This record gives sequence, C-alpha cells and structure tokens, in this order.
Amino acid sequence: MTPSEKVAYIKGLMEGMGMETEKGEGKVLAAIVDVLEDLAMDLDDLQDSVDELNEGLDAVSDDLETVESVVYDDGDEDGECCCHHHHGDEDEDYEYEVECPACGAELVLEEGDLEQGIIQCPECGESLELDLTEVQEDESEDDEDDDDYEEYDDEDLEPEE
Repeated sequence: MTPSEKVAYIKGLMEGMGMETEKGEGKVLAAIVDVLEDLAMDLDDLQDSVDELNEGLDAVSDDLETVESVVYDDGDEDGECCCHHHHGDEDEDYEYEVECPACGAELVLEEGDLEQGIIQCPECGESLELDLTEVQEDESEDDEDDDDYEEYDDEDLEPEE
C-alpha cells in the first residue's frame, strides 16, 4: 500500500466513524490527515521524478558504454586500434625530445634513432652526437627501485631507553 493509499484509508475511517472535524480532537486529526495527504502527494511526485532520473541515467550510461567501447577498444588482432596506432605493447618504443644546440629546433627521437649515436638535424643539417649514458642510467635506476629498502632486524625496531 502506497503512502497516498494509507492516508486515504485513514481519511475514510474518520468519515466512517462520523468524527466531527469542526471542533476539538476531530479538528486536530483532520488537520493531521490533510498534512499527511500533502506529504503523500509530494512523495509520489518525488518518486516519479526519481524514476524519470533513473531512466535518463540508464540512457546516459548506455551512451557512455558505447563511447568507452570506441575509445578504449582493444582493437584488432595485431594490436592496432581505430586510430591506427599501437597501444599497450610491452615492447613499445619510447620517444625522446631533444633540442638542437645549433638552431634550437625541437626534435622527437625514437629509440632506434638513439642507437645510431649520431643524427642530423632536419632543420639546420648539423650533426648531433647523442650521449646515451643518462638514458641508460635512468633505465637501470627504474630496474633497481625494488631494491631501495633496508633490511631491519627485530632488535632495530625496539625503542631506545
């Protein structure tokens, strides 16, 4: 039974009992029933609004699911997505930005370019020697991050007196 139906039942009981609603306790009970009736109607309106919002949310959720399937799609068998790039490959090549010391042009280099050791700036034609020691040090530091902790004995953890 909905709140509106319950209030209608109470109102029917009052009328069936022949309760006088113009004075005394009957007047108070009639006012309470009127308030309950208003609250029940407001509650029904709120429930209708919630149902409408849920339908809208379901529609948005379905649309978002469609967008996610397009944006985050794993792609085809060879790992190529809809934008024709490879994403998430573990053996993915990294790109490095380098500034030409001669002309200041920003160059984007891939690992294969770095392995050559010397490249030519496409802007000014200057030959650039590449020093890979910083890149190799950064990679070895990443590999050693798991070992960056000290071992402690239980004695080391006891408070000093």
